[in-house]
Amino acid sequence: MADLKLDHIGIAVQSLAEGAAFYEALGLAVGGTEEVSEQRVKVAFLQIGDTRLELLEPTSADSPIAKHLEKRGPGLHHLCVRVDDIEAVMAHLAGAGFRLLSDEPQVGAHGCRVCFVHPKSTGGVLLELSQPAVP
Repeated sequence: MADLKLDHIGIAVQSLAEGAAFYEALGLAVGGTEEVSEQRVKVAFLQIGDTRLELLEPTSADSPIAKHLEKRGPGLHHLCVRVDDIEAVMAHLAGAGFRLLSDEPQVGAHGCRVCFVHPKSTGGVLLELSQPAVP
């Protein structure tokens, strides 16, 4: 498999401002916000070492993040691994019997191409695969 890197840790929050307050008190800074309409979420990234924290606020009551907050409350939502060729990784995982949440990559924050792997396939952790957008 290609060189993998932890891209970010996703954290579900009711409000980006409220969610960011703790991390800003630690000295981290929000590097801007973005709405990802396809995922029905608003995100804010905070750099921490070589990775980032991604705060996720739902923009609609039927978004996956809203459902997560309703069921589990705020907190850890997913881990994201950066990949070079998302289609190849998806095909490899699907071929090995792992359950993907989509058949094709979706559009994520910063124009990345993303796909989530079902927690039942990963030992209980929602895992996002992310291929950065080509500049």
